[in-house]
Amino acid sequence: MNEKNFELAKKLRHELHQHPELSNQEVWTKKHLIKFLKKHTKLEIVDNGLWFYAIYRAGVGKSNIAFRADIDAIPFQENDTLPYASKILGVAHKCGHDGHAAGLCALALAVDQNGADKNVFFLFQHAEETGDGAAQCKSFIILNNIEEIFAIHSMSDLEYNSINVIYGTTQCASKGMIIQMEGSPTHASQPEHGKNPAYAIAKVVNSIPEVISADKNKGIVLCTVVQIDVGERAFGMAASKGDLLLTIRALYEDEMDALQKKLEGIAKAEAEKYGLKVNFSYQDYFPETKNHSESNDKIRKVCHDKGIQIIELKEAYRPSEDFGHYTKLTKGAMCYIGNGKGYPHIHTLDFDYRDELIKTTVELFKGLIEL
Repeated sequence: MNEKNFELAKKLRHELHQHPELSNQEVWTKKHLIKFLKKHTKLEIVDNGLWFYAIYRAGVGKSNIAFRADIDAIPFQENDTLPYASKILGVAHKCGHDGHAAGLCALALAVDQNGADKNVFFLFQHAEETGDGAAQCKSFIILNNIEEIFAIHSMSDLEYNSINVIYGTTQCASKGMIIQMEGSPTHASQPEHGKNPAYAIAKVVNSIPEVISADKNKGIVLCTVVQIDVGERAFGMAASKGDLLLTIRALYEDEMDALQKKLEGIAKAEAEKYGLKVNFSYQDYFPETKNHSESNDKIRKVCHDKGIQIIELKEAYRPSEDFGHYTKLTKGAMCYIGNGKGYPHIHTLDFDYRDELIKTTVELFKGLIEL
């Protein structure tokens, strides 16, 4: 990688790190990235409000390839030991999205300077952490006839600077499920006169081990109790309203959908038994992230040709990623670059994206463009 480009990208990452923004609030981040690309490249910029993309046009009839970087940060209070520590109270780039965005800008520099035989699209996506960013950017795939899309994510406990891939599902599907139950209030001394949702909610919780049993599913199926909020802190009143918050997750999206229906059925049955109203709502939906075999094999070939260490993952990651929205519409793959064995995990206090990974990211993506 061109050393001048690397220094520009590294400086950019540190600037992004100092100014993190939460999902759907990436105003400064987007403006700063666009300013960088306009200053250092001649690429066409398409601004879509919360997100944007840049385009290198090789010409009519050339194939269209895209690369995606997420740009949001997470609610996290960073310590101030880094010289470029976050300046925003309670927000930090602890998932490496500052590195993903800087790496994509470094690729844009290389393509702009050296050209390419494909139309190359550089997608800077907001709100990955909440799952709604890629859902809002799906039109990008259809509008630009994207034939293939790639992304990379830094991960700890993987060999430093290695590229890691797996066939099929790479990250589980998940969503937040809220079960709301409502009965009627009464004095705590006369519980028989009210309708208390606590018992129905308890039975839903107690049903979870059975419905996620491994012998009933093809892949990993999980249901995590996030919160049980029933009644008020008043010893004179019996509970009359309650919320049960669950994160449901599965290796295969159809099994997550089946789990959702089972839980809804159980909740409805228990609510009817106790004379309660029940409602369901959902948020933070992530599809399964599923790689296309052809795209996966291209990553393997580039790594082999360039001498980049390639490692086959033994299983998919449980945490979710919204990149799967794109691979439902076109070919593509997500791979993982190693932060190093024993390096602090993402979403922890001591994590910081390692600048040298930008070089490997650019070499891998350049190789994919050249295939």
